[in-house]
Amino acid sequence: MISRFLITLAVFVGLWGALTALAPIPAYMLPTPQAVANALWTQRADLAANTLVTLTEILLGLGLGTLLGAGAALCIAAAPFLQRWLMPLLVISQAIPVFALAPLLVLWLGFGMASKVALAVLIIFFPVTANCLDGLRRTEPGWLDLAHTMNARHLRILFQLRLPAALPAFASGLRVATAIAPIGAVLGEWVGASSGLGYVMINANARIQTPLMFAALVILALLAIGLYMLVDRALRRILYWVPER
Repeated sequence: MISRFLITLAVFVGLWGALTALAPIPAYMLPTPQAVANALWTQRADLAANTLVTLTEILLGLGLGTLLGAGAALCIAAAPFLQRWLMPLLVISQAIPVFALAPLLVLWLGFGMASKVALAVLIIFFPVTANCLDGLRRTEPGWLDLAHTMNARHLRILFQLRLPAALPAFASGLRVATAIAPIGAVLGEWVGASSGLGYVMINANARIQTPLMFAALVILALLAIGLYMLVDRALRRILYWVPER
């Protein structure tokens, strides 16, 4: 996977360089790969510090959102009547644009890390909950019949039978959550922050420092891809019995 990614990256950078060399595009609209690489090197200390802030926000949002999403799915599976109360809230949380909620969360939670983590949690909560709940509902009926025949308790069936059977679906939701978690963190930094890659991008855009803005964007993309690859590889090792397609 890493070799394919490096080849794709090399082709992309080559096409990018050819486009900036051949097309009459102003440098303030699309800088050359060399200009972006220079910005990455000259601003490496500042970019590294802001990358650490954004990465912390992403990891906290991903961890908290995964726990809350899995917990909500388990609660609905354990007490189905909760679905009538929780599902409308879940749907509303996704129906309202995140751009509309971001200023409110920054207003309520401040310009610090809390508002960015909350946005990341809000974005990834639904896919984790939906996938985990779908997995819990699709447990093999024969297994459930056998458990009921053996007079197994409801909670024991949930945690020892339905939950392990739902792990592949939960893993799919976690992969989706990993891919979209950076959106919440960066969006919160765009609305209001004093550090982070989103903060760097907003300041660079205001000062027409396009190479620096692209440098932050490149780091963010690599950060998201690297995090996804780590989570995907970890899930493949943990769920070794799930066939790869």
